[in-house]
Amino acid sequence: MHGQNEENEGLKASVSCAALLERLPPVWQLDRAESTRRSLKYRRGPGEIVIVNHGGRGWWDPLSEAKCDGFTLVQYLDPSLTFAGVCRVLRGFAGIAPASSAALRAPRTAEPDVPAEQRWERCPLLSHGSAAWRYLAGQRHLPVRILIAARITDAVREGPHGSAWFAHREGAGRLTGIEMRGPAWRGFSAGGGKTLFRLPGGSGRLSRVAVCEAAIDALSLAAIEGARRDTLYAATAGGMGPTTLAALRQVLQGLSVDPAGMLIAATDADTAGRRHAVRLQGMATEAGVRFDTILPPDGLNDGNDALRALAVAP
Repeated sequence: MHGQNEENEGLKASVSCAALLERLPPVWQLDRAESTRRSLKYRRGPGEIVIVNHGGRGWWDPLSEAKCDGFTLVQYLDPSLTFAGVCRVLRGFAGIAPASSAALRAPRTAEPDVPAEQRWERCPLLSHGSAAWRYLAGQRHLPVRILIAARITDAVREGPHGSAWFAHREGAGRLTGIEMRGPAWRGFSAGGGKTLFRLPGGSGRLSRVAVCEAAIDALSLAAIEGARRDTLYAATAGGMGPTTLAALRQVLQGLSVDPAGMLIAATDADTAGRRHAVRLQGMATEAGVRFDTILPPDGLNDGNDALRALAVAP
């Protein structure tokens, strides 16, 4: 038994979860645009995402509660395998380096380890007529009143190359990470973590929380609804990891003591979005909070699609 435990620990240490995803059929593809050296995002079919972390020794599914190490990943990929079968698979992957180790060997930013708070403070405030403003107002059709609200609440700042940077904050307001979107790229700060992007519609008590996937979609929904004063417009920046789930549970705790409290899933109209909505509904039910959904009109994928469709409607 002692020898078996030693072998299991050895397999955990020597097998890369990224290598498993890249080589076990049907293989997963690395999403380089949304990956960092510390957090590798892999995609397969529609709505299938796995994040590899802890130097390749850990993983989690942002659309469910599934997570852990190489043993659980093999079982997750092939539930029919027995424990002995899982061990046989892992033995064949001991010491194999994933292709992602070469693909992401070079730093993606000049200062990958600078804390998110410092990077945020170095960025200019959103200003009328800037490259970031033109991107948000022109390409994304966000109205001036929403951009001014985002500036006042320090929810959006100007990044390089005409990009917009969106603050992720915990409940007390501390910045934890930065969602980055530009005309031709997107990403998340290497020196920070995802919690929630937050744009309050008003300054009083917020009894309604609308959760989108991207910050631009949250701003778009605020524009479509006229920034309701009772609503917090929030976004998860894609999948919901442990820190985002903790932030959502804190939000739900506040909603649960308000008779008017409601959580709204305003996710994308695709497989991943539907899975997000189901997960949010489960969290709302568990917290005893009313739940509803807001979907884009037929044929559109997200909140910003809906806003741009309104802008060009006759």
